Amino acid sequence: MRFRPLIVSTIALALLPLSGPAYAEDPAPTPAPGVTQTQTPTEQPPAEETPPAEDPADPESKVEDGLGVDGGTERAIVELTGPAETAPVATQAAAESVDVVLQPQSQSFMVVEGTAEELAKLAEDPRVSSIHRDRTYTPAEVAPSLSLIGADKVHAAGHAGAGQVVAVLDTGIDVDHPWFQGRIVAQACFSATEDSGVVSLCPNGLNQQTDGNAADAMTANCLLDGVNLCDHGSHVAGIAAGTGGVAPGAGIVAVQVFSRLNDEDSCGEPACLVAYESSLRQALDYVATLNQPIAAVNMSLGGMLYDTSCDATEEGAIFKEKFDALLTKDIATVVAAGNEYYEGTAHPACVSTAVAVGANDNADAIAEWSNRGSLLDLFAPGVDVESAVPDNTTIAYSGTSMATPQVTGALALMRAASPDKPMSELIDTLKATGRPYVYDVAGAQVTTPRLDLAAALTGAAVQPPVTQSPSPVADDPAPEPDPSDSSGPTPAPDDPAEPAPSASSTPVPLPTVTVTVTVTETAKPPAAVCTRGTAAQRLTTPQWAVELHRASGTIPDETLSCYLKLIGKSSKVFPELTKASSLGKAYRVLKSPKTRKAKLDGALLTAWLNWAHGTNGTTALAAAEKVRLSSKPSVAALKKATSNILKTVK
Repeated sequence: MRFRPLIVSTIALALLPLSGPAYAEDPAPTPAPGVTQTQTPTEQPPAEETPPAEDPADPESKVEDGLGVDGGTERAIVELTGPAETAPVATQAAAESVDVVLQPQSQSFMVVEGTAEELAKLAEDPRVSSIHRDRTYTPAEVAPSLSLIGADKVHAAGHAGAGQVVAVLDTGIDVDHPWFQGRIVAQACFSATEDSGVVSLCPNGLNQQTDGNAADAMTANCLLDGVNLCDHGSHVAGIAAGTGGVAPGAGIVAVQVFSRLNDEDSCGEPACLVAYESSLRQALDYVATLNQPIAAVNMSLGGMLYDTSCDATEEGAIFKEKFDALLTKDIATVVAAGNEYYEGTAHPACVSTAVAVGANDNADAIAEWSNRGSLLDLFAPGVDVESAVPDNTTIAYSGTSMATPQVTGALALMRAASPDKPMSELIDTLKATGRPYVYDVAGAQVTTPRLDLAAALTGAAVQPPVTQSPSPVADDPAPEPDPSDSSGPTPAPDDPAEPAPSASSTPVPLPTVTVTVTVTETAKPPAAVCTRGTAAQRLTTPQWAVELHRASGTIPDETLSCYLKLIGKSSKVFPELTKASSLGKAYRVLKSPKTRKAKLDGALLTAWLNWAHGTNGTTALAAAEKVRLSSKPSVAALKKATSNILKTVK
């Protein structure tokens, strides 16, 4: 099985220090950031070839493009025509040597591992409606917020969310943390496993657990060299409903949905966390069966990037059905928009019935790394937010992962104050009373409200609009002249690390005093957010090879590693078909064009690196990737796709 480097969506969740798990795979075409591809005056755009209409009954059309095209087995979700077909189809598949790894009860899908030939054979069964990858998600990356949104005022007015519950689908929870005493009302774990280094995080070591401390974030598999990989869930839960959170009187349903991946090539480190689509689907169904008074589900995680609604995609339609089912029970699904500095959102925040949340800073400005645009429903503080982490400590993280639980907690407060109002009406109230952020996206003005609980719950006046300048990457109508290969690359360094604080220029003498200080050791320092660059400069394949070769270029390795994570989240080829999750492997992709497929891979990686560096335009990339994902691409098609991509990087 090949992995794509969440997000999250970091504990792509929308968290930045755990920027590792961002491996979501996506069935939809790569979204275009809204930039026109450039052409020379004499050049005609390549003619669009309209593919023949697919017959839904045709077995080949049931299988997602790219599954097993380069050999090996793939982990895939087999969608069935009904729950009654799961057992007989699973039995038949097992008899034909297909490895059935998950067979949920009362569900119309199962998860298998098989070769392209085995999956194609399975698709011939009329009880099988489609087969697609069991995509992975990562926690959305992490970086005085309560007063900014007026939570201190609503707490003073007696609103704490008592009688309400929030469900946190994340990396589990520190069940003994002081912030959660008496608040955890239910726990569950849905954690996929694979023979290729994917390990369960359920305390019982199985794929599922719904008893005891099933979401315990202190299990042995959560620990790596003394570092807790599962701290994201506690931090998120603490913001939503911990002692120092938005709804400190609400209960918490903690659901572990992540698995541990022990693969340095995919993670960039010895291990990281990923959440499989199958685990998320099981978790959402579990929440829907609970009798708890749940106000909202929090999903601080994300996958593929979209700049339009993803409802019509196969993956989006599946999650929309889940979100809609929860909404009929008056349960909102609140999802992190992502930290990619993108004019859109990560999946599943792109689903129309999700409450998509971006991040602002404590100066009431859009966080420079936050996704933004018309798909977002709300902004909330997401910079340096203090919350709980394992071992009874707290730490400040940043990311849309931190903004999302503020909205989740806000909905618990709203439901507690107005238990008879439909959840859709409560969501609309939050949006109507939020402070309007006005900003431009692709030349059009967009207004997105920033969460304001004081206006929503205490009758305070709606704050006046504030015009934002989030400096989205500008359209790039014409390529910048590239420096010559002999002179070497000249991109501006794009280090995402925070600048060092400047010292005061005029020190003030202070009286001598004796102070007793109690120091609480924090778990780890906050990490920089992994986001697209702003250089908007195109480099050629040789120039990117120089950059990727350690210590030979001008772009920091940390930034290049971030770029590869973003590419893995946005591309269907990297690293799903072609490994390019580490600097060394990406370098070899650029330097080893021995076959037509390898040449296309090199051209694609060059173009994706330019996109990550700040240039816009992915329409040509989507078309070329479709060719690469084909099971039997012709030499002419590979050559044409490579040529079209190379035109965009010159």
